[in-house]
Amino acid sequence: MSALAQLQAALGPLVDTSEESRELARADRSGHAAAGRPIAVVHAETVEHVQQTLRIATATRTAVVVRGAGTGLAGAANAGEGEIVLSTLRMTAVKEIRPDDLLAVVEPGILNADLNDILGEHGLWWAPDPASRAISTVGGNIATGAGGLLCAKYGVVRDAVLGIDLVLPDGRLLHLGHRSVKGVTGLDLTSLVIGSEGTLGVVVGATLKLRRLVEGTTCTVTASFPGVVPAAASSAAVTAAGIQPAIMELMDAACVAAVFQYLSLPEPAAGTAQLTIQTDGPAAVADAEAIAKILHDHGGDVSVSHDHEEGERLLAIRRAMHPAMAALGTTLIEDVSVPRSAMPAMFHEIARIEKAYGVVIPTVAHAGDGNLHPNFIFEGTDVPDLIWAAADELFRAALALGGTLTGEHGIGVLKQRWLADELGEDQWELQRQITRVFDPLGILNPGKVFPADA
Repeated sequence: MSALAQLQAALGPLVDTSEESRELARADRSGHAAAGRPIAVVHAETVEHVQQTLRIATATRTAVVVRGAGTGLAGAANAGEGEIVLSTLRMTAVKEIRPDDLLAVVEPGILNADLNDILGEHGLWWAPDPASRAISTVGGNIATGAGGLLCAKYGVVRDAVLGIDLVLPDGRLLHLGHRSVKGVTGLDLTSLVIGSEGTLGVVVGATLKLRRLVEGTTCTVTASFPGVVPAAASSAAVTAAGIQPAIMELMDAACVAAVFQYLSLPEPAAGTAQLTIQTDGPAAVADAEAIAKILHDHGGDVSVSHDHEEGERLLAIRRAMHPAMAALGTTLIEDVSVPRSAMPAMFHEIARIEKAYGVVIPTVAHAGDGNLHPNFIFEGTDVPDLIWAAADELFRAALALGGTLTGEHGIGVLKQRWLADELGEDQWELQRQITRVFDPLGILNPGKVFPADA
């Protein structure tokens, strides 16, 4: 009996073979699509559904691609010919909230924004805050090791997960990590799974480390600069001064122009780059005033708002970055990180690459932690060779500055060819071997992170 027939016999209506669902599962938001179509999408609703799917996949040696909301930007959740898509999007339960222990136990399909709406009723929140929070899932956050706008002050996903429930390819269920604040028993498999992009197992639950809602006010500082390098230098100066804003986001001139056009805002002056910084907590006002002075001293045209709603409107400009880029054409959204002090140098490198290749690379940055998102815009579905050549030089520039290929999006299929350049051959091989310990048959997300034939 075929894998599809076994799935239909075991899971019935949860097995979706419609052309529309299979076509959607080929692509994420990276602009990349897998070759061919998967055989089915399994809409798992329980841990047992996940286990049944994986047992059938193991018995029939059929590849499985785990998928949440499909909002990834590296092609890691794209499924192709002959593969099973295992969707956890219907697994949305919040099983437990413990305000006394500052933890929650959740299923992987819940959206970031929905989770924080629920936690807010208890005076709590989960800190990871990707720009896609309204459409991205907690399971996807864990799979990619996501970050977001607040991570410079409040940490990334790996700082906010205590434990993970993981189903292995053969259907066994593991409970990794702990519920206590401290715990160093054995190897830290929880951290190993975070960012593993679906190559080690299927995340079916997570014990999350929560925070109490921040007391005090919020202040939002915006500053316009006559170019991105002085804006980057001023953000580095804020960090060097020891001030810790909750959010510090930088858009270069091309980004500002595109977002303002997308939102029908008044056209900015040519060449204008913008910093948007938010402070919070009891020291929010004092921090905002100190930041405003630094930005002014670096040539910024500065304004400060103490109104929360106005601050959210200003942040909405930054959060509109991705749809604004999509409106320009097909977008390859990249994700390099460099030391914060190297951000001005990285923007110099981006300008050099733009000139060398005759392209415009709109770039937004989480300036508080040195994570840059250069955007390559093109027509059609296939990334042109010229774009890949420019991206290759950009990646190598980031590595030369002491940075990394990806701060939060992951490797997926788009960055495989550069992975060994950053890791070195020995570490690359060791990591590949680790995936085979969890998945000896190589059926989990084959061709993602590491080549399928490795």
